[in-house]
Amino acid sequence: MLRTPTGGAGNGAVTAGERLVSIGTVLSQLRDEFPEVTISKIRFLEAEGLVEPRRTASGYRKFSPQDVERLAQILRMQRDHYLPLKVIREHLDALARGEQIKLPAPGRREIAEGPWEAEGERPTAARVGRAELLAAAEVTEVELAEWESFGLISEERGGGYDAEAVTVARLVADLGRFGLEPRHLRGVKAAADREAALLEQMVAPLRRHRNPQTRAHAEATAKELAELSVRLHAAFVQSALGIRLQ
Repeated sequence: MLRTPTGGAGNGAVTAGERLVSIGTVLSQLRDEFPEVTISKIRFLEAEGLVEPRRTASGYRKFSPQDVERLAQILRMQRDHYLPLKVIREHLDALARGEQIKLPAPGRREIAEGPWEAEGERPTAARVGRAELLAAAEVTEVELAEWESFGLISEERGGGYDAEAVTVARLVADLGRFGLEPRHLRGVKAAADREAALLEQMVAPLRRHRNPQTRAHAEATAKELAELSVRLHAAFVQSALGIRLQ
């Protein structure tokens, strides 16, 4: 059980003796315990609404000691308990209300119950059979065979499909209703593979790190990078469509 007086993401007036610091100073303070943390990581957590630093008149971020402690709490929950950001936010809100929370055992991923799409918190080793994939995605054998021939979906080594294949199948089917055929989506798949290879290069040093906690944190880092990459891709597409629609 854990209980702390740390407040929520929003901050009130600075109390006497409280000193605000820059994001670079925050990085230095956190890196002793979290060697993998970066400025981009801190900015990402801010963008997700988990921490709200103050801003100077010129727009620079300024963090209070409470902000730094909150960031440390977030990073510990990710590193030690593998909690997704949504759950971390709920825990921090509960702590701000003075409630006690119960965290999963260190090193144990908390798996959400329910269908595959529930917060992505399924075991990474989860597999579905061909019949299960067809039923879950509501597609035909002919459609699946065609998508496989274009490399959009493929079986895992040892047979079966990863749970993400269900999402891919549903999206490909939805796009097909607008006239996008599998041959049109080969380029999208190839671009995603190249992007994944780039992100893997960034995560690889964490996986080779001597610190076992840092190695364990590699998966969470890869997930964060993937989320940022998806958001960037969506922004590019929306921006391009906006230009064309003007």
